[in-house]
Amino acid sequence: MASPIKLAHVVFQTNWIPPLRDFWCEVLEGRVQFENEATCFICYDEEHHRIALLNLDNYGSLDRSRVGMHHAAFTYKTLGDLVATYERLRGREILPWWTIRHGPTLSMYYEDPDGNRAEPQVDVYKTAEAANEYMLGPEFAANPIGVEFDPEDLVKSFHDGVPERELLVRPPQLL
Repeated sequence: MASPIKLAHVVFQTNWIPPLRDFWCEVLEGRVQFENEATCFICYDEEHHRIALLNLDNYGSLDRSRVGMHHAAFTYKTLGDLVATYERLRGREILPWWTIRHGPTLSMYYEDPDGNRAEPQVDVYKTAEAANEYMLGPEFAANPIGVEFDPEDLVKSFHDGVPERELLVRPPQLL
């Protein structure tokens, strides 16, 4: 059984990004890595982001009624560890409510019985520099949320021996 290797980031859901951005940048001596009207990613070290702010008014299909902590993300060492975690939880009838290739990460989102959310994830890039470069590029700017995937397809492909790199990378988007 694999455990996460680090707490990766915390996401706050808000209806007003600017004051939260200013607060967290000041408190953490952070800097904005990427921002648009719907999202703001803040970092204070080599990681692509440690705090994210999310205004769901710009994403019609997601629950906009909540404010506060949206989720905490936990990074696993390998895709195999994440797949094994998915299979273990599936065996207990705990399924993700959302699975997505964000770009810098491949992520599965779960909710506990109180509605608190966790994002088990695996990093796509081997270095923080490469992840930061991706987040500053045009593909991320065009779609900072990512591309959904079917976890059963991922598991099957993983066990069929499809190279990890192919399974991690987000499909190309038209810019």
